[in-house]
Amino acid sequence: MHATVPAMNETNDLWLAGVDGCPSGWIAAFVRPTGEACEVAIFPRFADIVAARQIAVVAVDMPIGLPARTGLGGRAAENAVRPLLGARQSSVFSVPSRAAIEETDYRAACDTALATSDPPRKVSKQLFNIAPKIREVDGALRTDAALAARAFEVHPELAFWRLNGERPLTEPKKVKSRCYEPGLALRRDLLIAAGLPPAIVHGAPPKGAGPDDLLDALACAAIARRVHAGTAHPFPTQVERDAFGLPMAIWA
Repeated sequence: MHATVPAMNETNDLWLAGVDGCPSGWIAAFVRPTGEACEVAIFPRFADIVAARQIAVVAVDMPIGLPARTGLGGRAAENAVRPLLGARQSSVFSVPSRAAIEETDYRAACDTALATSDPPRKVSKQLFNIAPKIREVDGALRTDAALAARAFEVHPELAFWRLNGERPLTEPKKVKSRCYEPGLALRRDLLIAAGLPPAIVHGAPPKGAGPDDLLDALACAAIARRVHAGTAHPFPTQVERDAFGLPMAIWA
């Protein structure tokens, strides 16, 4: 299956965006479909990114499409990509039900997740911590069909797997919650080989984001290019949709 991107006027203002959450909100890497033009910026809200310029594809590292119930390991999307990532598969969190995501109290989220999963499973603390951003993206896509048609869920480690010749990376980005330079260096090399500008790849991240956030946003931008070119593929191949019609698949 290939991505179908709505037609937009091909103008000099056409951009693609790779988006990742960061401590101060969102970090976006804007790229052209080809070439080395690249701009990176921080935005407090997801909606601010898509309002900033004409964007044909938004590739965001955040779950899109929330199920009514989940099975072992979360959605089919998570289960499809984990086996590909080797030691990096722990970076793929299990997405719980929509009802659990909508809970703003951790204990309530766990109780709801237990009631809407088979086998029963609580929400991980890591997933709960990004739930506000999941709700933010979900709300934006549910209220804007045109944006929803241009938004694609991606995952940085799956992106790097793709850029690494469909092989899992041997080094982590972080060790004990701190950036790990050998892992960052490996990812920088892959991004440059994929056509991202070395000055941006090796540059300092904007204030409010970490070095790993910058590289993840750039990896998302690399997949945005693949989506725009029609060479990206969804995981799983058969894309299911949630009750609001949002696809539940991770693209690379």
